[in-house]
Formats: sequence, structure tokens, C-alpha cells
Amino acid sequence: MDERRFTRYAIGLDYGTNSVRCVLVDVAGGNELGTAVYEYETGDAGIILDSADHNLARQNPADYIKGIEATITAAIAEAKKADKNFVPGSIIGIGVDTTGSTPLPVDENGTPLSMLDEFKDNPNACAWLWKDHTGHTEAAEITELAEKEHPEYLARCGRTYSAEWFFSKVLHCLRTDPKVFDAAYSWVECCDYIPAVLTGTKKPEKIKRSRCAAGHKAMFNDKLEGLPAKDFLAKLHPKLGELRERLYDETYTIKTRAGKLTEQWAQKLGLPAGIPVAVGAFDAHLGAVGSGIAPGRLVKIIGTSSCDMLVCESGRDLADIPGICGIVDGSILPGFFGLEAGQSAVGDIFNWFVNYIQPGGESAGSHEALTEKAANLKPGQSGLLALDWNNGNRTILVDQRLTGLLIGQTLHTGPQEIYRALIEATAFGALTIINRFEEYGVKVTEVINCGGIAEKNPLLMQIYADVTGREMKISRSAQSCALGAAIAGAVVAGAEAGGFDSFADAQAAMCGIKDITYKPVAENNQIYQRLYVLYKLLHDAFGLTDCLCNLGDVMKELLAIKDSVNR
Repeated sequence: MDERRFTRYAIGLDYGTNSVRCVLVDVAGGNELGTAVYEYETGDAGIILDSADHNLARQNPADYIKGIEATITAAIAEAKKADKNFVPGSIIGIGVDTTGSTPLPVDENGTPLSMLDEFKDNPNACAWLWKDHTGHTEAAEITELAEKEHPEYLARCGRTYSAEWFFSKVLHCLRTDPKVFDAAYSWVECCDYIPAVLTGTKKPEKIKRSRCAAGHKAMFNDKLEGLPAKDFLAKLHPKLGELRERLYDETYTIKTRAGKLTEQWAQKLGLPAGIPVAVGAFDAHLGAVGSGIAPGRLVKIIGTSSCDMLVCESGRDLADIPGICGIVDGSILPGFFGLEAGQSAVGDIFNWFVNYIQPGGESAGSHEALTEKAANLKPGQSGLLALDWNNGNRTILVDQRLTGLLIGQTLHTGPQEIYRALIEATAFGALTIINRFEEYGVKVTEVINCGGIAEKNPLLMQIYADVTGREMKISRSAQSCALGAAIAGAVVAGAEAGGFDSFADAQAAMCGIKDITYKPVAENNQIYQRLYVLYKLLHDAFGLTDCLCNLGDVMKELLAIKDSVNR
């Protein structure tokens, strides 16, 4: 009996901040037969930076295309070694996730402007990475105008427009580099661009645009005639209003086919032509799918930043939740509202401390060495408290002009104490997000974590459990975002091809949880409750312009907690 006839696989492409990952997954059980990673070649760890402007972060779209061939062919080669019965013809679907909002300016043929000779050395013609905050002024203007004239535009996206989102970046380009803006026929999110490349969809108006990207980052709402009205955008700038006509009027969920793999790409990749490719989505949203998201189950994707994802049935009456990144019907799972929140920096904060501050030198100041020493400290023992805003605040303040803070230092403060305080700060930020959801009636009954940090750092997971008072579970897959993309590929293939007709069936077959979990320690949680009161004081005092918080006792209370722990 030829087993090859009965085993079917899906490909998941995960475009992250520094690299693209590919997984080749058995759809019957979620086994990852082949994996590969391609590190972006351009810039600093794949990011084009500007030493004169810490807000700027761009990427080279050419790296995205190189990543397709490099990772898929490598994953197929690994699969062939792992299973002599594997054949590329058993691959039934492809899914794609990317960072976002990461829009690209393209010409009328869908070519990124950075690939044209005229703009090849211009960062403004590249992809504007999610963490690019150059449009912070424009974000504030969009918020102000919408509050005045169309508050309904902001109601479902936390009531504040972010510098990380689509129109802030496009408007900033228009104002600072009109030559690039004028050359762009349209702007396309990265999660829409990659499926378009694979399916040969060149014309921007033909690309099936992601519901996830449009709803969470571009104020798209079917009940409000799609994108913001032309006259609204024109008040920000007349050319932005004109661009509205060259964007899109319809969006699609990940259950929809973006198209089929072209003959050209099939030959490059060693795959059959015609394999269905799913409409793309953001990495965190498909990471949630790959972690088995369901109502009440919060999925935390923890990496350079964090994204917190929840779903609620579409028929439920949900309140607008201030400060989150959106409530969008179908953005994570079809048939459910997708709710997104997150922190603008988590792993990036730890990397800043290790790579920029370099405490103790290369050996003593490594992540591993600092983690080991920090694990020997008790909660509150250092007397330190930090704010996790080194890259601004995504939720719940939605303010990219906020910065980090560390208080409680003495002449005896050590690097491991600071490192632990930074981890604790991100945990306090995570608790603030959970509290915001629950304040507005969205209960969190279970927490599942995924991403490299959740996989590799037991100290961080235990601190998160102790701070939040909740058990921390870990998604079975080390590549949950790519797995979620593969699940989308298996669903668009359909049951007749060996895939699935529903995401519930696909998740039941392909997702799982690791055996190890992290349960809160009651004694630690009690101390962290005291520290969280102080964190919230700092949070509100520095984050809210109308706050009248008294900070006079914060340092002394930190010392009191420190003394009680040390006794």
C-alpha cells in the first residue's frame, strides 16, 4: 500500500520581524516534517534603520521574495530526508502570515517602488515595518479628526489611531517624501503582497485584501462602507483622499483562496502548479489560530513585541473597548470577532539591555547569564520597578511617544536585578491588558503562550504566572504562527483534497499544548500585587495627561517591600 496517497501536507510561511520561517505540516496530526528559516539580508537584523531617527524601521521587499524560495525549498529538502515516502505532490495548500501593519508602496503593476532603479536606495520606497513610528504626529491628527467628525471610525479600534498603523505611515510618506507617494499607484500590506506574488496577482485592484489587516489597522468596517470616506481622508490631505479610490472596497478572511500557485513559482519551488493559497493575515492572528484559540482562551504571542488575541462569537453584543487594537469580525477566525491588544516591546527590551547597555561584558551580560542570576532573586528583593515602554505603549494607552522608566536604583543595584525588573515590567503590562479586557466583559479563562521567548525562558513564564495569578500554558508548536498559516492552507484546500472544511476541525487535528505549564506561586503573587499597585501609579502618572497621581511614596514603598522580602 502506498502511504503517500494518504498523507497530506500544508505549507505555512511566517514573515517575522527579522526572518521568514516555513513549516511543512502533516494535516492529520500537526507534525512538522520540514522547517526552514531565512534571515533577511538587508539592514540591521533585516531592518533598515536611521541613527538620526529612532522611529524609523523599514524592510526590503526583495528579501521577502528571496525568503519564499529559500525556505520552501529547504523545508521540502528536510521533509524528504525525514520521510522517504514524502513527495511534494502531497502538499495541498499554502498559508501566509506577516508582520503588520507593514505596507508597501507599489506601482500599477504591483511592483514595490524599492525594486525600481529610481527608488532602490530610498527607505521611503521600502516596506514600512510594523514598528516604524515615524507617523506619530499623523496618528494624533487622524485621531483628533475622527474624534471630531467620525468617532465611529475609532470605536472598534480602541478609540485611538496608532503610529504603527496603515494610514499614519502612508500620510507621513505623503508629507515627507511626496515623490515616493506620487509614484505609488497604491499601497499594499505585506500580508496581501506575498499571496499576490505566489498567485501571480499583479494589479493592486485585483489583490484580495486581508480582513485582518484592513479591520485592525486601516479602520475598515463593512457596516461603515468599508474604509474611511474619501472626504474624511481628504481633510488630512487631498492626495490621501484620492488614494482612497485606488485601495479597496472589499476584504476577505483566511478561509478564502487568494488564488492558486503559478506555474512559474511551482517550477522554482518544486511543487505542483495550482496549489491553493489562502488570503494572508498578520502573524499574531495566525499564531492564535495555531495555538488553538477559542472563546475565553487568550493567546499571547511573545517575541520582539507581544500580541494578545481573543475571539468572541460574532453574534455577541460586544462593548467598544478603549485602548485595544481592534474588534474585527473574522480577523482571526471566520464567524468570530477577533480582539487584539499587545505591547510594543518585550524581547526588544531585553535585547536593548543586553546588546546596547552590555552589562558585565559579553559573557556575564548574556541573556543566559542574566536569566540564571535573576532566577535566584525573589519578587520585590531588588527594590526596582520599571515601565515597559522602551518602544512606546501599544495597549492600553496607545501612545508611541512614551518611553521606558526604571526607578529604585541604589549604588548596589546589579545587572541581574535590572534584567528581572524589565521582565516584571512586561508582565505588569500583560496584566494591564487582561484587566482591560475583563473590565469590558470579555473574560479570560485560559492563557496560552507561544513564540520564542515563551518556549525558551521558564523564568519569564513563571513571573508572568506569578504576576497575573494565572496558569501559563505553552503552545505545542515552536512555530505557532507558521502552523496557523499552514492551517489556513489546509482549510482553503478543503476536505475533498485531504484538508478541512472548517477551522475548528483543522485546529482539533493540528494544534496542541505542551505538557509543562507554569502555575502561580501564592506568596509571589501577593508581593506582585503590592508592586502592581505601584506600577499602575507610574503607568497612569506618566501615561495619562490628566492624571493627578501622587508619586511621593512610590520609592519608599519599594524599599518597604524590599525590606520585608529580605527579612
